[in-house]
Amino acid sequence: MLTKRIIPCLDIKDGRTVKGVNFVNLRDAGDPVELARKYAQEGADELVFLDISATEQKRKTLSELVLKVAAAIDIPFTVGGGISAEADVSAVLANGADKVSINSAAVKNPELINRLSKKFGNQCIVVAIDAKQIAGTWKVHLLGGKVPTEINLFDWAKEVEARGAGEILFTSMDHDGTKNGFANEALAKLSELVNIPIIASGGAGNEQHFIDTFVEGKADAALAASVFHFGEIPIPQLKSTLKKQAIAVRI
Repeated sequence: MLTKRIIPCLDIKDGRTVKGVNFVNLRDAGDPVELARKYAQEGADELVFLDISATEQKRKTLSELVLKVAAAIDIPFTVGGGISAEADVSAVLANGADKVSINSAAVKNPELINRLSKKFGNQCIVVAIDAKQIAGTWKVHLLGGKVPTEINLFDWAKEVEARGAGEILFTSMDHDGTKNGFANEALAKLSELVNIPIIASGGAGNEQHFIDTFVEGKADAALAASVFHFGEIPIPQLKSTLKKQAIAVRI
């Protein structure tokens, strides 16, 4: 049986880890290198690093931080933010990342998924999808959730799988930072529609929420930020709880 993964997420802005609610009202959450080291030592399965305000002038900062984080950990490491070409992927992988996450660039140019998957292997390509419900329909959003589109979440998920994505990181903007639980109904539907792993993101507030997203949401991995950054849920304790619930995890 494949184990379920616990993945802390480092949202990076101006070189610091930040966290907000519904993608706004960001507050400082600490030094990304120190947090990364702590999570690896505590038993996190993977780490995701997202430069949430990536622009060309911040590319050097991103590269240096990726190098430092990679040197501090011994678990798989995904990097996203501002990645829109093969050269970006090559640079991030050369600096120690194991996978890359693409979001807005993939929506604007879907063929990018095909090219990156062919060149680097689909195991290395994560397509992140930020979506929220508008009039009862899940719509994909771009640029850190700032720009709505008319693209349906489920249609887009099927397309990215067909184009060669190895995983989907789905963040419910409605649930992000609320600590009210993951979007399990949407997650369960995604897991039925595609055959690649689904990472649940947005809404973790307590241990039961992780249990629910693995059981009800059928997620393959659960990503969270503030509950880890601010010490609300220690990763060893969470994994112990999951194991007691007969959920397969790596201890």
